[in-house]
Amino acid sequence: MSEPDADSYALKSAQMAEVPAPDLPYQPPTPRNPPPIALIGAGGIAGAHLDAYRTAGWPVVAIANRSLPRAQSRAAEFFPEARTTTEFQSILDDPTIKVLDITPHPADRLPLIEAALKAGKHVLSQKPFTESLDDAERLIALARANNVHLAVNHNGRWAPHLAWMREAVLSGQIGTLTSAHVQIAWNHTWVEGTPFEQLPDLILYDFAIHWFDFLATLAPGRLQTVTATSTRAAGQTAKTPLLAQALVTLDGGQASFAFDGATAHGPRDTTLLTGTHGTLHATGPDLGQQQVTLTTAAGRAAPSLTGTWFNDGFRGAMGELLCAIEQNRPPANAAETTLPTLALTFAACASARQNRPIETGTIRALPKP
Repeated sequence: MSEPDADSYALKSAQMAEVPAPDLPYQPPTPRNPPPIALIGAGGIAGAHLDAYRTAGWPVVAIANRSLPRAQSRAAEFFPEARTTTEFQSILDDPTIKVLDITPHPADRLPLIEAALKAGKHVLSQKPFTESLDDAERLIALARANNVHLAVNHNGRWAPHLAWMREAVLSGQIGTLTSAHVQIAWNHTWVEGTPFEQLPDLILYDFAIHWFDFLATLAPGRLQTVTATSTRAAGQTAKTPLLAQALVTLDGGQASFAFDGATAHGPRDTTLLTGTHGTLHATGPDLGQQQVTLTTAAGRAAPSLTGTWFNDGFRGAMGELLCAIEQNRPPANAAETTLPTLALTFAACASARQNRPIETGTIRALPKP
């Protein structure tokens, strides 16, 4: 049997023709007549929410927080005319407020979402949506019973590069997805001294969930098993592990994720998607600066994307909910759509704890320490 030549070992790449990139609907949706919004929880991430809504011109009429000075500070910075309060019930009792953006951490957020749905309010929940599939399914049923929309702030769905690549995959630009590989090196040590430092599965649960969600929306119904690990980086001082990785088997494919959250210098973010008819690649120094290419038999296309994850992603998550309310249809980020994401995330955390592959869907809740 003769040996293959050097080209067969992928040692040489072919020169590709430059072709126009397909025009894909990746931009955040924009409602025509947004209803009044109230923000519940004025913590760290609330600034990104409020900045996105201010930029979009959407009316935030109230901000509620356990600390009134914190709510007042947020209002002064973004929406000076907004009412501020520590009384969540006063928001629920206000018939003019139609939409609540609820941002606290999952355990604190759960009863707030439940009360809001019972009060007939549409809700955008921060992610991760819940700490168990049982709670998620219960809230979804409650929203249906009260004829209101319940969406999840998976803002990464409207990060320009991820949104464009998703639309490319779902519209068949690369055929059937066969692999997805994500590698991110960045400095996540900002969590020191914050409540996030107390999460033993911080990277896999709170950070990686964006990319687990990306995979779940790229390959619906195809997730099979996940094998994950997490560990502390040499020299790190944060309590929670800042390094994590995961391998996911798909029906007819595979995915890998490497998260290096203790990278002090030279950050890099890359995403590679391969399919039966093409390849997508994105790379850049961070989440907000990404260059995307699409390569098929026709040639190589490089779309000129506008916007950044912060804050177009946040504008997309709320904008999709507002458009769904306006058009009387389910939002694309409805809570139902996050169930496979949660199942994969819980399984990854369990795998890292148990040091074994886990079948997605078999772990119903975030493993406890």
